[in-house]
Amino acid sequence: MDKLYFVYLLSNCRRGVLYVGVTNDLVRRISEHKAKRVPGFTNIHGISNLVYFEEHASIVQAREREHVLKRWRRDWKFKLVEENNPEWNDLSDRLAF
Repeated sequence: MDKLYFVYLLSNCRRGVLYVGVTNDLVRRISEHKAKRVPGFTNIHGISNLVYFEEHASIVQAREREHVLKRWRRDWKFKLVEENNPEWNDLSDRLAF
């Protein structure tokens, strides 16, 4: 089975602080954020709600997309989330922990 890579957006609340990340194990990474085992920005700002993610076939593609999203304006990121998750639900409950 081919390995997948994920670009994800976390938020602390609807239209709140956003974080863009990349990982090869989305379940593990989100559980780390929720358990506050990730030092730095997400822990300081209480960011742990998974509001958007996308799969990529290679780490190169995922990192390129992460780089693009990090340069986007906040409003563009809000629109991306709301097109896919209009209620800003925490999508981590749909993952198998």
